[in-house]
Amino acid sequence: MEGPGDELAPRSPAPREAGPGSGTEPRRGEPTGAPAVPPALAVSDRDFLRFQGLIHREAGIWLAPVKKALLVGRLARRLRDLGLRSYGDYYERVTADEAEKVRMLDAICTNETHFFREPRHFEYLAERVFPAWREEAEAGRRPRRVRAWSAACSTGEEPYTIAMVLRAAFPSGWELEVLASDLSTRVLERAAAGLWPIEKAKEIPEPHLKAFMLRGYGAQEGLMKAGADIRAIVRFARVNLVGDAWPGGPPFDLVFCRNVLIYFEKQAKVTVVDRLVERLDPRGYLFLGHAESLGGFTTRARPVLPTIYQPVPAGARG
Repeated sequence: MEGPGDELAPRSPAPREAGPGSGTEPRRGEPTGAPAVPPALAVSDRDFLRFQGLIHREAGIWLAPVKKALLVGRLARRLRDLGLRSYGDYYERVTADEAEKVRMLDAICTNETHFFREPRHFEYLAERVFPAWREEAEAGRRPRRVRAWSAACSTGEEPYTIAMVLRAAFPSGWELEVLASDLSTRVLERAAAGLWPIEKAKEIPEPHLKAFMLRGYGAQEGLMKAGADIRAIVRFARVNLVGDAWPGGPPFDLVFCRNVLIYFEKQAKVTVVDRLVERLDPRGYLFLGHAESLGGFTTRARPVLPTIYQPVPAGARG
């Protein structure tokens, strides 16, 4: 196994190697060799409306009528696996079986993600926020602790990116924690494994790649795994952002909720954003996706830069 400082192959940066046992983006096609899905059954207008209401109540996701084909595409495999003959039958199964309801929501969720997605966020942290926090800690004005939440972590690229930038910015002696949550149990299992195709290495800056990632060989060739330094500070939990059970503990210094609000209707956005801001430290930061904004949704946060927000003190809210 190569150590953290070992060189990588020229022209093709790759993570250092891991020994045996260290060990895609979803919806880009079936895995090689997967059985073909037979032509999907049609969903009636009545059954679509029933699923539309259920998914909205359970997850805050609003499927417009034009998304009928998406519903069919995402759920057809479950009907086939269960041997059901209609979406009406599947709706009855879902409403009577909590485990199947979770599987249904897993299938509906979109999980595209990348390492260091929207790099401007991480540049802002490294250049502006982290130096200020280190100075404040040296002066005794803040604890040597950073608590972050990746509120829609998908297959793990975002929380492990956060873990890399935290490890790179803060020396030993700091308490670092990254909570990684998602609605989908399926992607949480993949995220917790911390294992990706080696092609993902190109998304990671070379210094972070060499310091924090492992390259598989032998039976693990073609794979990349998160190293122990970053795995140690990331924990995983299923959290439904429109549900009642939210993370406890001290306030978060950083909350990433990127490319999630675009799937919610307005009232769900208002509720989720207000609750996210409530979980932030007064000096913390909320990060949204590039196509998202809090304009018109809340007076509890102010923009620092586009898609980067801080809480507004209660007495200063409009």
